[in-house]
Amino acid sequence: MCRNIKPLFNFEPPATDTEIHEAALQFVRKISGSNKPSMRNKEAFDNAVRTIANAAHELLVVLETTQPPRNREEVAAKARAKSAIRFGPKPVTA
Repeated sequence: MCRNIKPLFNFEPPATDTEIHEAALQFVRKISGSNKPSMRNKEAFDNAVRTIANAAHELLVVLETTQPPRNREEVAAKARAKSAIRFGPKPVTA
């Protein structure tokens, strides 16, 4: 899975349309291999983003879980801590 696409299910507050659109855009960029499509491909690119965003929104609406909603701030803090460990200063070896 693309690292930049974050889980959007089971959060309080729920994922916004903007977050869903950004995830769809990142997915289309990844599978097309293009951050910005040519003018010739722009319509197909934009249509794919809309289609995937709509499908993702529908999915998020119907998914069910018995788990309590996750807190966005707690999840973000855990991700920052994990990133700091992963990309923190490297030990110097002589």
